[in-house]
Amino acid sequence: MKKFNKIIGEIGELKAQKYLKKIRYKIIETNYKNKIGEIDIIAKDREKFVFIEVKNRETLTYGYPSESVEKRKQNKIRKVAELFLLQNKLYDVLCQFDVIEIVGNELNHIRDCF
Repeated sequence: MKKFNKIIGEIGELKAQKYLKKIRYKIIETNYKNKIGEIDIIAKDREKFVFIEVKNRETLTYGYPSESVEKRKQNKIRKVAELFLLQNKLYDVLCQFDVIEIVGNELNHIRDCF
């Protein structure tokens, strides 16, 4: 089951990347990892760095995918983003945290949500 969920997640991330390119976001990095954790997609929207968590589900049986990005997960993503910015000497830049949720073939981009 874990392998199946990983494949579903990877498919969701590819759909999200395709969508982001379509709306003219520049993909900087995918599956960025550091000692704190991982961010699915780091992109730029003009001069703003956007850190994106992608959640993909086949059905709404367990609720909307975005609901799983609770406070603890949000704080972890923020810390991973902070380290990314420090490691890349990116000081005083605009940042935004988004969630892209995918249910079946429906994609919902929730901008600046935490």
